[in-house]
Amino acid sequence: MDLPALPSSPLFLQSLWIGLSIAAPVGPIGLLTIQRTLEQGTRAGLATGLGAAAADACYGALGAFGSRLVIDALAQARPVLLGLGCAVLLWMAWSLWRASPAPNAAPLPGETQLGKLFAGTFVLTLSNPSTIFSFMAIFGALATGSAVPAAPGPMIAGVFCGSALWWLVLCAGGALAGPVR
Repeated sequence: MDLPALPSSPLFLQSLWIGLSIAAPVGPIGLLTIQRTLEQGTRAGLATGLGAAAADACYGALGAFGSRLVIDALAQARPVLLGLGCAVLLWMAWSLWRASPAPNAAPLPGETQLGKLFAGTFVLTLSNPSTIFSFMAIFGALATGSAVPAAPGPMIAGVFCGSALWWLVLCAGGALAGPVR
């Protein structure tokens, strides 16, 4: 059985770099992914990272299907998005500060918990102001007057694959470091 060939269109490859470059700067989502990988294992880290990659793909889809409209709408909603993102990050910081220290050997997450890790990171990434403004800047620069590119599929897939690649590398590095003792 032959494996399917990886997409190699210039748009896919360009979008892969966009997804990778937006995911790579270590911020709150990266730290959360590292923490979950070290404390709960590679599966928890990957679920967290893939939640972020899915959110990045959503922003990629918005950019692919109408970057000018999306950029204008996000610019209008900037104060609200900044407030929501800050509130979520402050709530997370408060929760972590008040939480009791994790035991040396945390139980491995079950399938249900992996879904919760994915969904929580998805929502957190969607509300992360740095992610929003990174996509606004990149797709604003790529906008060439056409509201919809000729092939939005490769663009969305490229953003997801690039972001997912970063989270896979980050989780593999965390797994090599071993659990927190």
